[in-house]
Amino acid sequence: MPVASPPRRLASRTQQRGVSLLEVMIAVLIMGIGMLGIAAMQTTALRNSQSSMERSQAVILAYSMFDSMRANRAAALGGAYDMAKTCEPIATGSLADNDRRLWLQAIRTNNVLGDGDETCGQIACLANSPCTVTVFWDDSRASDAGAGGAIVSGLTQNSVQVTSEL
Repeated sequence: MPVASPPRRLASRTQQRGVSLLEVMIAVLIMGIGMLGIAAMQTTALRNSQSSMERSQAVILAYSMFDSMRANRAAALGGAYDMAKTCEPIATGSLADNDRRLWLQAIRTNNVLGDGDETCGQIACLANSPCTVTVFWDDSRASDAGAGGAIVSGLTQNSVQVTSEL
């Protein structure tokens, strides 16, 4: 018959001092790293959400110009709405000039796109081809942080280009 070994004694309380504290410190460290990761993901989500809203607003503004051009189709196909990249509202005169001025003013005063110098518009409408409306704006919030960790304004000029038949 085998000889039974004597029962093992549990470690005394004096030998286990500090073990619980060490476990708590490790758990707090792991939780802290997890919380930092969650904060970084939230920041990225907010930045991408802002950029998406800006793109949506730019598309809405581009289609509003197409609506104006369709209302004055003959002038649009004749090139009256054409303009190079322009950031400042233009003088009024004809209906097309007034439409372009109001459109540029709407782009510049849009709360989402901002009113920086980079907020501009461009229209190209050639006869027998689709018309193109482009909206430019400063999307520096969506860009990566600069060298010092701060987002540097003017790093990213985003644009939305919409092409459509009149």
